Amino acid sequence: MNSNNNKKTMKKIFTLALLAVFALNANAEEKKDENKNKPVFTTIKANPITSVKDQNRSGTCWDYSTLSFFEAEILKATGKTYDLCESFVANKDYMDRAVQVVRLHGDCQFAQGGSAYDVYYVLKNYGICPEDAMPFPGSLYGDSLNNFNEFFGQLEPYVAGIARSKANKISSQWKVGLQGILDAYLGKCPESFTYQGKKYTPKSFAASLGLNWDNYVSITSYSHKPYYTQYAVEVQDNWRNPLSWNLPMEDMARIIENAIMNGYTVAWGGDVSEPGFTRKGLAYFYDTKKMESLSGSDMARWLKMSPAKRTNLVDSLGCTVPELEPTAEQRQQRFDNWELTDDHGMLIYGIAKDQNGKEYYMVKNSWGETGDYKGTWYMTKNFIIANTMDYMVNKNAIPKDILKKIEDAKKKQSIAD
Repeated sequence: MNSNNNKKTMKKIFTLALLAVFALNANAEEKKDENKNKPVFTTIKANPITSVKDQNRSGTCWDYSTLSFFEAEILKATGKTYDLCESFVANKDYMDRAVQVVRLHGDCQFAQGGSAYDVYYVLKNYGICPEDAMPFPGSLYGDSLNNFNEFFGQLEPYVAGIARSKANKISSQWKVGLQGILDAYLGKCPESFTYQGKKYTPKSFAASLGLNWDNYVSITSYSHKPYYTQYAVEVQDNWRNPLSWNLPMEDMARIIENAIMNGYTVAWGGDVSEPGFTRKGLAYFYDTKKMESLSGSDMARWLKMSPAKRTNLVDSLGCTVPELEPTAEQRQQRFDNWELTDDHGMLIYGIAKDQNGKEYYMVKNSWGETGDYKGTWYMTKNFIIANTMDYMVNKNAIPKDILKKIEDAKKKQSIAD
């Protein structure tokens, strides 16, 4: 009896000891994986926004981000939440773009991309419908979300074939054929629909949203054009040639800050191809030279490293990564040498700080609830200012002194004309 009890006791002790070893190993692994430099964020200001969407395999960030902007504008103006239809905008916009390409005999780009102004133009001129008034993205061709591979495989050669035609005269029937492709993949834009028990047309629905379409302006900052004048930023996706106010970099930055702190959001267009932009939900305008020269580390071999190793080292530095301070000269140089490109649209909606006090903009993406922050990117203020191509904002979000300069410049130009 005692012998059996002793055996049971010893077995229990051995089992507990084994579990303790496993627990110690697990804790050791956890500590090993722990990154003390991973940022811990405290929100300073977060303005109301609608849910995160997923553009999936489509070049429609301009569509998703700008509709998110207008949804946030509606929230601020009326307190109402809407889910506006990206497919409606894409359908109307791609037809307009094709017409432009054909008129210019193919001497301009037909592509998936666009600008915030494209969405603004569609809303003003064609209206909009709610998301459920058209087929769900991808559903017409058996996908769960947008997938433009086959779609643009049909669309691009069709437009190119018309635009580069050797005919002396073309008929208007090409538009009928193109509209068929658009409707097949995006869905047909409704002429009327019922929303919450009331019948609308796209134009009457847009008019009911509670927004003043004259309130929106585009802002940029480059030194190759005079400040406080308007011009069309020279990027291919600005095919409608919308005018942006060209302001000094400091004023461009002040508007973003003022907008967020006063309850507005910003439809941002800029460069996320920089290595400081991560898929985990962070973006730093990091100083490569300082990182190369970090003593006692492998950073001295920075330029010889593979992209994966660079990413791992940047991740290990986390919020301690050394950053450059953006300058107007630097922005201009990067724009002219093709480093600063127009490749993504996002929605700036808040400000946060990390454990070291560094401030970041909270930015809504359109890649679904991905990254460490479920679709929000924390992008340092340096990164945003350095990589802004242009942005759309409500003019009421602009500091009064800057707005006065803009209004004075408009009056001066009006007199000159």
